[in-house]
Amino acid sequence: MMKLPRALQLVALTLAMASGLAHAQSYPNRPVKIVVPFATGGPADNYARFMAQRLSEELKQSFVIDNKPGAGSIIGTDFAAKSPADGYTLLMMSNTQTVNESLIPNKPFGLMKDFVGIAPINYSNLLLVVHPSVPVKNVAELVALAKSKPGKLNYASSGNGTPYHMAGELFKHMAGVDMTHVPYKGSSGARTDIVGGQVDVMFDAETTMTEFARGSKVRALAGTGVARSANLLDLPTVAETVPKYEATIWLGLMAPKGTPADIVNRLNAEVRKIVNNPEVKSTWAKQGAVPMSMAVPEFEQYLNADIAKWANIVKVSGAKAD
Repeated sequence: MMKLPRALQLVALTLAMASGLAHAQSYPNRPVKIVVPFATGGPADNYARFMAQRLSEELKQSFVIDNKPGAGSIIGTDFAAKSPADGYTLLMMSNTQTVNESLIPNKPFGLMKDFVGIAPINYSNLLLVVHPSVPVKNVAELVALAKSKPGKLNYASSGNGTPYHMAGELFKHMAGVDMTHVPYKGSSGARTDIVGGQVDVMFDAETTMTEFARGSKVRALAGTGVARSANLLDLPTVAETVPKYEATIWLGLMAPKGTPADIVNRLNAEVRKIVNNPEVKSTWAKQGAVPMSMAVPEFEQYLNADIAKWANIVKVSGAKAD
């Protein structure tokens, strides 16, 4: 390029830009797979299906869900990492993946090495719930019971490194209690067992656990946000008993590293259009989900910051992959 005359350089640059624009405008011309490395029925699966439907409508091409749960999201994430970087395989991810960067360092992939961020989708607080047979009515009583029976109470999660696991480990560390972690292959199994009484305690997304709490199938003790949920104003936060406690689950889309930038940027624009839609915002607010909207560079910064945040929490809490 440097050896070409200035005029030819400008022509070459213009042609390259036009080619990239055409590439983005023709995408997608066949079905796009969204790999969900979590089981069906949980927040990641539910919102992946929501986004797939909206993206299909916007881009006039099918976006299909491929659930590949297991190993705390490692199996599905690794599958996505090894897929062609052509924009036709995307990854539905959560802060599980940012946690696993420090919790499970010997993975077959590195999040920021093998993926590029497309866009965040939303976040929601969690609910701290117990089975009705557990003799506690609030967080203070749960802390007292756990301290009187070290290791006897157990808490369910959807797997190692998931937001539910880390919410439990953070609670143990900040409240000074010992509870036994019971990891499941997905949130649906954990949810079934907390309702059935096979486990005592669970942190679960407000978007999925609220209906069980309202139906008295579990007893909600607190929310995990910095403030009370607008949908559950009578429910205190954990932080009202355990100062500065906070835990959330957030979701986003990534693609294998090397996916053309024009495709990444087009998907970012389409996702932001969806999450900023007033109807979507209203619907999600009733579910307890808050839309997130970021440009690609901003999302990359967010991912790196979240990795650093959880690395510190993993270190101070002593959390382990069971």
